[in-house]
Amino acid sequence: MPLFEKAVPSPAELEARLRLHRLPEVGPKRFRKLIDAFGCASSALSAPASAWRSLGLPSACAEARRDPLIRDAASAAMAWLERPGQHLLMWDDQNYPALLAEISDPPPLLFVAGDPSILDRPQLGMVGSRRASRPGIDTATAFARSLAGAGFVITSGLALGIDGAAHQGALDVGGATIGVLGTGIEKLYPQRHRQLAQRMREAGSAVVSEFPLDAGPQPQNFPRRNRIISGLSLGVLVVEASVASGSLITARLAAEQGREVYAIPGSIHHPGARGCHQLIRDGAVLVETVEHILEALRGWQVPCAPTPEPAVPLHPLLTLLHAAPHTSEALANSAGWSLPKVLAALTELELEGRVICEAGRWFARAG
Repeated sequence: MPLFEKAVPSPAELEARLRLHRLPEVGPKRFRKLIDAFGCASSALSAPASAWRSLGLPSACAEARRDPLIRDAASAAMAWLERPGQHLLMWDDQNYPALLAEISDPPPLLFVAGDPSILDRPQLGMVGSRRASRPGIDTATAFARSLAGAGFVITSGLALGIDGAAHQGALDVGGATIGVLGTGIEKLYPQRHRQLAQRMREAGSAVVSEFPLDAGPQPQNFPRRNRIISGLSLGVLVVEASVASGSLITARLAAEQGREVYAIPGSIHHPGARGCHQLIRDGAVLVETVEHILEALRGWQVPCAPTPEPAVPLHPLLTLLHAAPHTSEALANSAGWSLPKVLAALTELELEGRVICEAGRWFARAG
């Protein structure tokens, strides 16, 4: 992989883009409209207000250009970029992620803390409920370990629940993972994942955001960031989600962007499975094992992530369960064991806290 090269616009143009990016009511499409109309951000900022209004932009946008707070925030962002491991990718930059550039409204600016080169590596998005069940967490961890071990970067939203489990699973096997924030990088949310984000950066992974560095958590920004998760990824796997989950927004965006959508089924009695069942009815690929995803992406050549050697041999049934949940009968068939032998082993593993049974299927516990 070629070394990452930073784009080098002039300092004045960089500051102008950062100021333009902070203006109220200037999203990706209006940002591009201004650049296309005036040739660069510097010219856009110096153009008369009447020229902005002729483009259909609100008067508030033009009036805010000279706000000292906007100028100070742009200067602070430039200072942030001078520190090691902190980058800014721009949509006309040769280093901008190729898949993300294909979506209808790619973010014009993308702040990156960590290694920006992994944004162009083959990625799988993994999303799901913030209030996930214990089996859901364990399934997300197991799938993330397997997919990261196969060389895919695991991309998610650094939220509680399934997102956090996906990031952690990738880190467990020395793989790469990307956290896409719905806040500015300096206002990471939720705060409980600050240490996880730090571990990701230290491990050569990355945390990214299209929002200004000091942007706090606003409800409307989390659905907006979902298009980046799907836009960066070859496909999106939904592990566990209710019918009202934001994960279904990510899945819908993935389908609109031409990405594959995968969903893991669950019990018909579990509300957290109903969103996945809805996706499957709508055409998502039903996934029971990680091979179902790898088969669909067989044409993609990815570098294998280093997998640390376990300190002790893994129990044969745990090996199967880390790949995917199984019923007792399926485990007996896969392991080539008698059903009584499988049931006895599962009882021991359950007492040790290494497996859990829910709705007739056995799940490996994470960690």
